[in-house]
Amino acid sequence: GAGGLDVAVAMGGGPYYMMMPKVCRVTLKGKLRPWVSAKDVILEVLRIMSVKGGVGKIIEYAGDGIKTLTVPERATITNMGAELGATTSIFPSDEVTRAFLEAQGRENDWVELLPDPDAEYDEEITIDLESLEPLAAKPHSPDNVEKVSTIGSIKVDQVAIGSCTNSSYMDMIKVAKILKGKTVHPNVSLVIAPGSKQVLTMLAKEGALADMVAAGARILESACGPCIGMGQAPATDAVSLRTFNRNFEGRSGTKSAKVYLVSPETAAASAITGVLTDPRTLGEAPDVTMPESFLINDNMVVPPAPEGEEVEVVRGPNIKPFPVNKELPDKVEGVVLIKVGDNITTDHIMPSNAKLLPYRSNVPYLAEYCLTPCDPDFPKRAKENGGGFIIGGSNYGQGSSREHAALAPLQLGVKGVVAKSFARIHMANLINSGILPMTFVDEADYDRINDGDVLVLENARERIKAGDELTLINKTANTAIKVKVALSDRQVDIMLAGGLLNYTKKQGQ
Repeated sequence: GAGGLDVAVAMGGGPYYMMMPKVCRVTLKGKLRPWVSAKDVILEVLRIMSVKGGVGKIIEYAGDGIKTLTVPERATITNMGAELGATTSIFPSDEVTRAFLEAQGRENDWVELLPDPDAEYDEEITIDLESLEPLAAKPHSPDNVEKVSTIGSIKVDQVAIGSCTNSSYMDMIKVAKILKGKTVHPNVSLVIAPGSKQVLTMLAKEGALADMVAAGARILESACGPCIGMGQAPATDAVSLRTFNRNFEGRSGTKSAKVYLVSPETAAASAITGVLTDPRTLGEAPDVTMPESFLINDNMVVPPAPEGEEVEVVRGPNIKPFPVNKELPDKVEGVVLIKVGDNITTDHIMPSNAKLLPYRSNVPYLAEYCLTPCDPDFPKRAKENGGGFIIGGSNYGQGSSREHAALAPLQLGVKGVVAKSFARIHMANLINSGILPMTFVDEADYDRINDGDVLVLENARERIKAGDELTLINKTANTAIKVKVALSDRQVDIMLAGGLLNYTKKQGQ
């Protein structure tokens, strides 16, 4: 993933920068057994590596097992690399890739992409595909993984199938075949969101859509939808099985809901039985093969205007100016506005739900909800104090690349975040917003800072230019805390300028 400002600069013709990551090779051996899916593969990787195990790394898949995985299955696995915190995930571009592109009418776009024979890796993991069984990520983290058979037959209230992780044609056909001729349990609400117009149309033409509807499923539009709380929020205290990629507390739109991440096969089986069900108990698995050709219809694709600079960009009343920081001052001082724990997600920092997403272009409005899942009074306190500092634990800012999680704190005057460690994209977004991302040299100092303490950073510009450790003075406790700001030379200039927008303007002058 990448932050929005970084992407915007690249779209405007500027270079895209990134820190050179480590490379972790995940070797897949053997072949998945019936009823075990690609979702179970990536859940196993998350179980092994955790939601912060991929930070600063590329996850490269290899081994004889990759030849048994279709492109949609590979896409499911790489899609959830974001949940590892990884820079990116990659499979070789091989004959399987070529066949998929040929089926999409794009064989001429195929390019072979393989690792060098003598490639060396920073880390190695091996997974035996034949030993895997259906898995589930329990509330409230994608790495809280356990076998479905071990969790047991818990009552299920809702099942949601789709999302960027599991909405391919292959996933949908499997679900349709499991549901065909059956009826969803009367205590379960089943919703299905096919991944694209192509998938939806093919399902309709082949009768699979009718099988889903006949079984009692409701068909949603091809969009994120329930994943980010845009509709289908579970009932209070409900158990929701989802084929999605994230199950952070409250992300579904219901704070008390218990969301489990599962495969399409487990989801469909559980929708029928009304309890969490190991799909292997259903008998013979449905036989699904990749189509030799996909339906191609690009009639709704509108090409860019030939004279783009003459296009008027219409901004409605809900589109407010983008917050822009000022140059970093020599002295950075402020009160500790909030102290939070480990694995704070961008959903905690800037919630996304049906109530807030319509205001995504109105940062002043969104800022009124910044960090409210952690403390409802945070926005009010930030404004009363003219901004200040946030203290965080490990992996602060994990989850989506949502830039609003940096823009909303900027709007409220946040000057810096001091944490044990940061998620990669959120740290980049903080830098791009001109907010200092500082990490404790001694993590024990986390316990020596409290809400309301006044922190001061003297000679900030000089120290950041020198690349030294910084000394953060806690005036309230009369203590000194060593912190570091890991910045490239370019990021130093961005921070001094007060963010990427200011830096980019200077570069263009």
